[in-house]
Parts: sequence; C-alpha cells; structure tokens
Amino acid sequence: MKEKLKKILPPVVFLLLSAAVFAVVIWDRTPASPISLSGFKLNTVVTITIYDSKDESILKGCMELCDEYEALFSRTIPDSEISRLNAGELAESNGISPLSEPTQALLAEAFRYSELSDGAFDPTIGAVSSLWDFTGENRHAPSQEAVEAALPYVGWEQVKLTEEGILLPKGVQIDPGAIAKGFIADRIREYLLEQGVKSATINLGGNVLCVGSKPDGSPFRIGVQTPFADRSETSAILEIDNRSVVSSGIYERYFEENGIFYHHILDPKTGFPCENELCSVTIISDTSVEGDALSTACFVLGLEKGMELINSLPGIDAIFIDRDNNLHYSDGFSTAILPSDE
Repeated sequence: MKEKLKKILPPVVFLLLSAAVFAVVIWDRTPASPISLSGFKLNTVVTITIYDSKDESILKGCMELCDEYEALFSRTIPDSEISRLNAGELAESNGISPLSEPTQALLAEAFRYSELSDGAFDPTIGAVSSLWDFTGENRHAPSQEAVEAALPYVGWEQVKLTEEGILLPKGVQIDPGAIAKGFIADRIREYLLEQGVKSATINLGGNVLCVGSKPDGSPFRIGVQTPFADRSETSAILEIDNRSVVSSGIYERYFEENGIFYHHILDPKTGFPCENELCSVTIISDTSVEGDALSTACFVLGLEKGMELINSLPGIDAIFIDRDNNLHYSDGFSTAILPSDE
C-alpha cells in the first residue's frame, strides 16, 4: 500500500472541477442515472449529485444554502457578516460583536483547530491574506514591509469567542476561507439527510463529501490528483462511503515573480507561502470541516510535525505528497485504495 501508486485512468466518468480543485470525484456509470447540478459559488465550481432521488428541488436547495452561507462567511462581499465584523460594524458598547448561529459555529470550529495545531491553522490571517492575490490578472507578492506591518494583527489567541459573540481587537481580520467550504459541505449533508437522501456526493471545489454509498452499496471512488499534472492524473484512488476527502496543495493557485514561486498556503508566522517539502496534504475524515482545517494545518506544519498531529487523532487518515511526488501515509491508514492494475 505504501508504495507509490501508478497513475490510473480506469473506464469511469470524471467530474470536471474548477481551478481550485485538489481532489476528483470518480464513479462508474450506473443504469439509474443520478441527478446533478453545478454552479459557480464560493469562488469555485460547486457540484451536487444525488443518486437515489429525482427531486431537483433538493439540488436547488443545496445551491441556496451555498448562497446563504456565502452571504455570511465571505471576506470579499462588503455586506457579509464577516466583512461587517472585520470593519467593526457589529461591535456593541462592550466591544463584543454578536454573531449569527452559523458564523458563531464556524468560528468555534476554526479556533478549536487553531489551538489543536498550535496556530498552524489561524483564521486571523486576514490582515496578511488580504495583501495577496492569487487569482487576479496582476498577481504579485506584497512587500516585506507590508507583510511585517500586518503580522502583529495575526494571532488567534488575541481573539475571544464567547456565547455572546466575539471580541475582535482593532486591526485583527478574520479570514475563514480555509475552513468555510468544509463547514458548508457538512451543513449541506445535514440538509440532504433531512430530505431523505441517502446516496449523494457534495463537491465544493475539491472538498468532496460523500453521503452514504452508491445505490448498489459500493463505495464512491475519489481520486487524489498528482501535483502539477493534468487533472485526470491521479496519485491514488480511494474508496469512500459516508466520509470526506479534502486536499490542500501548492499546484493550483500560484504564480511566479522574479524567478520566485509563490503559492496560496500562507504561514501565519511569516505571512509568506509555506516553505517545506510538501506538495499536498489529503485528509480523509468523517466530517468535511475537520478535513478542511487539518489539510491546511498539516501543510503548514510540514511532513514530520503534520504527520505527528494526524497520528495523534483517532479516525483520521492522511496522505502527504512531497515535492518528489512520494506518497506518505498516516499510521494505521485504513481507507481502501484500489490496486494499481484495476
């Protein structure tokens, strides 16, 4: 299992994903065709596929949930709850900003993983991340001076989250981008289950969450993309039912300037892209929110410390891919992987 798997292209259907994708959903054609709906939301391509229902209103309900959560969590929509929080518009006379239930729950999860990772995952990265643009036409690195001026406002321990809301010091900016899609995927799964759906895939730009298994009881197949290769090339194909697969990697959002390679995973301690031996980290977990947070945290921590964190957590599997395209598996890796000759 721990040998590097061959690149596999079995006769299956690939779900085409956006430029922010690190994992690929793969499934066999079945006589009972699923229903599916895609849209550009959360700054990526969102695709919901349902296998055991023909009720297209459920698909539309999933997309509406994406819109509702984006209106709360987006750092770039001026009137979102997060934007208003960062602007100080929500603060009451005691300094505490009351939050909606979803935003309160999202930030509680975010700060839990900040503590767990000793700050490798940090939602207060906003003052620094706002200096970077990895998707625009004029991508370039901010100056060292600008980053250093923003760094004092990065640090999750400066923030106090209470039952009444959040106490956010002036200048500290929340950026929930590294956890929001995972949180939303889990909420969409809850909605699908409430609608009686027991077989579906939720793909939020590469954050893949499987609801149950395929209608015939067989698992879904999730491909982990080979870094810097064509999106149809996979380093591993996982068999998944009722679990989440989330990857963070350096090979989708990046640019080069003056001969220097810059990728989008920022180190909260330096404000610049992480410099380590990794190309990607893939987390297999029961919930997407933990996969989202841990994939980022472990990438920031690097291979040794990241693997140490994963190995301390029950029920989590991980694949780390280094810059030589070697695959490293967490201890006791239990997720089924298809044989290389399948």
